[in-house]
Amino acid sequence: MLGLDVGSKTIGVAVTDELGVAAHAVKTLQRQGTVKDVATVRALVAEYAAEAVVVGMPYDPDGTEGQRAKRVRVFMDALAATGVRVEHWDESFSTVRAEEVLIRADLSRKKRKKVIDRLAAQVILQDWLDHGC
Repeated sequence: MLGLDVGSKTIGVAVTDELGVAAHAVKTLQRQGTVKDVATVRALVAEYAAEAVVVGMPYDPDGTEGQRAKRVRVFMDALAATGVRVEHWDESFSTVRAEEVLIRADLSRKKRKKVIDRLAAQVILQDWLDHGC
């Protein structure tokens, strides 16, 4: 499985181990527009032989889909239209949780900024796995 934290400027990427038990942060992609982003993610799906992609959905605090979620849904729909199986998972607080891990690891703000998106993708994917989806 591939996990994604889709932001306006970057996409954090995580992947499961071969047994589908643990998620691992892989990389951060710079956004290049939906068409190019979908092509890049499709290449990652092939590279990792992923069965599906889990995308973090940024719901508003009241559980509705606000503007951020609508932009992510456009990306998800475009990816699904290429034949990739796409799942979504509530990403609430995934970045906050990732930030806490990095602060406990005593990483500087500059270093945290470089890895936060991929670690948020790892949190999203691990939560999805832990809930037996």
